[in-house]
Amino acid sequence: MNTGGYRDYFKVLEVKRNSTSHEIKSAFRRLARKFHPDVNPGDLQAEEKFKEINEAYEVLSDPKKKRKYEQFGQYWNQSSVIGSGMDGRNVDFGRYSNFDDFVNDLLGRFVVGRAKEGFTHSYNSSSGEYPKPANLDVQIILKITFSEAFLGTQRTLYVNEEPVEVRIPGGVVNGARLRVKGKGNLQPGTGRRGNILINLQVENHKIWKLDGNQLKAELPVSYDELLLGSIVTAITPYGETQLTIPARTLPGSSLRLKDKGWPINNGRGDLILTLSLRFPSCLSSKEIDLFNQLRELSISDLRKDWINAARL
Repeated sequence: MNTGGYRDYFKVLEVKRNSTSHEIKSAFRRLARKFHPDVNPGDLQAEEKFKEINEAYEVLSDPKKKRKYEQFGQYWNQSSVIGSGMDGRNVDFGRYSNFDDFVNDLLGRFVVGRAKEGFTHSYNSSSGEYPKPANLDVQIILKITFSEAFLGTQRTLYVNEEPVEVRIPGGVVNGARLRVKGKGNLQPGTGRRGNILINLQVENHKIWKLDGNQLKAELPVSYDELLLGSIVTAITPYGETQLTIPARTLPGSSLRLKDKGWPINNGRGDLILTLSLRFPSCLSSKEIDLFNQLRELSISDLRKDWINAARL
């Protein structure tokens, strides 16, 4: 607090000398919101005004300090040690080691239940500076299932023990950020309140993979379905569908299903199914006999061209 010169604290807070404590408090809140450094970034005059407002309120809101100020004028602070055993605003000044600690506590330090800690101004009385602007936003990492990300969901979060209902729309992706306005940390004395910033982490799924906004999956197929062609039943996030696999389709080929993928801007993206060749876990003796016959009947040499091209 600046004690190097006299300031008319009543004029600073724009109140009359016979104003009630309620009128003084209301004036302080109004002016603090108006001249707060966060509202006026880079404005040194506003910052100086904000300091004067806090200085004036710290005196006029305390009945004993206010009486000394009215009695001694510019010498009020020399009449006794400020804050020594006084509790003019139900504040235990004895628990503060120095005046800086008191002002920092007056401006507010916030602890958020189940969330990160916020930061506020740190006041240095010797320099009269507020080094760091207040950050009242709450950062939360929220894990949701793949199904919740696809369909959307609703969660209840707790900030300062206050339940906050959060709606997560369908179609969000991993790393997406949601903002809930006006539900973050509250700064006493100013009425300012931050936001909740939610960072979403989407759990992996056994089948579905999300690549950007594109939904992908592997579709198991047999050798005969690839060789001879077939109509197979596949599942999509929206239900079953029938797929046609052309004859002599190579493993690793992809089929694109239009409008069967991830929700995007009130619509749907495409679903990409990659054909993955799978062998049976067991074969009957008859199947093995037929495969041996097929090998004996085959006249194709699949590696002839490859061997010729590979020679150095």
